[in-house]
Amino acid sequence: MDSPLGVALSAEDFGLKGPRGWAFRGVGFSARPGSLIAIEGDSGSGRTCLLLALTGRMRSTHGHAEVGGVRLPGRLAAVRRFSALGPVPGVSELDPSLTVGEHLRERTLLRHRFDDSFRSLLLSRARRTAAAKDVADAALDAAGLDLADLPKSERTQVRDLERLAALRLSVALALTNGPGLLAVDDTDLGLGATDRASAWELLRSVAAAGTTVLAVCTEAPEGSLAVRSRPGNVMTAADGRTAGTTDASDSTDADADAADTDPDADPDADDNEKGKADAIAEAGRA
Repeated sequence: MDSPLGVALSAEDFGLKGPRGWAFRGVGFSARPGSLIAIEGDSGSGRTCLLLALTGRMRSTHGHAEVGGVRLPGRLAAVRRFSALGPVPGVSELDPSLTVGEHLRERTLLRHRFDDSFRSLLLSRARRTAAAKDVADAALDAAGLDLADLPKSERTQVRDLERLAALRLSVALALTNGPGLLAVDDTDLGLGATDRASAWELLRSVAAAGTTVLAVCTEAPEGSLAVRSRPGNVMTAADGRTAGTTDASDSTDADADAADTDPDADPDADDNEKGKADAIAEAGRA
């Protein structure tokens, strides 16, 4: 696995408005490389759209963001080159019919397909295979997934994985290219208190190793920069949980209330689910 170098993130009045209203708006925060950034809110509040926009998978319509020195919404492809998606429903889900080993081999093949460096071309097939195994092993170790602990080791099908193990596998696959930014959706969905704590411990360790982590959740953990959704999909950053790792510009409740009564707002702006669906449908055309 390549040595990751985390990227800085910032946003100013960042938003996305589709035909049926806002997916998210008013996002403003600043985070240093290696930060753990938690996008906190209820389902349908625009959390996933914001995650996809900040990783170059969806084009925003208002304000701007800067990811690793690349300004958005301008250079989406540049951001995609150094960002990786963990589990994102409907975008980068694991195939339940495949085994863990098949997922790892598939990722290895994809990595070779897009690694056209001169150094890689000089390696023999045996050395490429050995290097790929080293990459996979390092990624699995970083994600805390021990294949020996699975019911059938690498032959375990994804549908038979516990939720936390599936999350670890998704993170491991995303880490194989040594991204500067790792994005994870629905981090705490379906997890009990113990597994939820383990999931956040995993993401903290990834961030501590140098990769910036962007994670969607219903409740941000201690030590993270929490970007919280507000009524009307205005998002504000709160630095009360950052433990000195980031700087955040916090909007006020009055700002959120004012946005709710904006006379120029789309009449369907409160239809969060529809706005999110529109934005996801348009992601491929960004």
